[in-house]
Amino acid sequence: MTAPRLDAIGIVSSDLAASLRFYRLLGLELPEDPKGEDHIEATTAGGLRVMFDSESVVRSFMPDWQRPTGGHKLGLAFHCGDAKGVDATYAAIVAAGYVGAKAPWDAFWGQRYAQVHDPDGNVVDLFAPLA
Repeated sequence: MTAPRLDAIGIVSSDLAASLRFYRLLGLELPEDPKGEDHIEATTAGGLRVMFDSESVVRSFMPDWQRPTGGHKLGLAFHCGDAKGVDATYAAIVAAGYVGAKAPWDAFWGQRYAQVHDPDGNVVDLFAPLA
């Protein structure tokens, strides 16, 4: 038997087009227009798939599904290369109209760090090692 391995992360989106716009700013290769699709995938350079599903697709096989409330719904962290990359990525996301959760700062654990909210309120971390 082959050991399980993490292959994909799934994100349920209340507004698929807005989610795709947001995650394109973080380097995922996603279509500009989902063309009515309710399931979209991107594969990272490392081979991990990131899957986006509309709420209606999830309800098609889980009719009682409810959006989780309170706290983080998932945790994603994007390596931005260096401290300037964290600052630039945060600025680009906020300039595009998305919500910044915590402006870039030098974290005590030795990284430049920032947090933004995706369109569904998920906290997304931006980070890079300090020089």
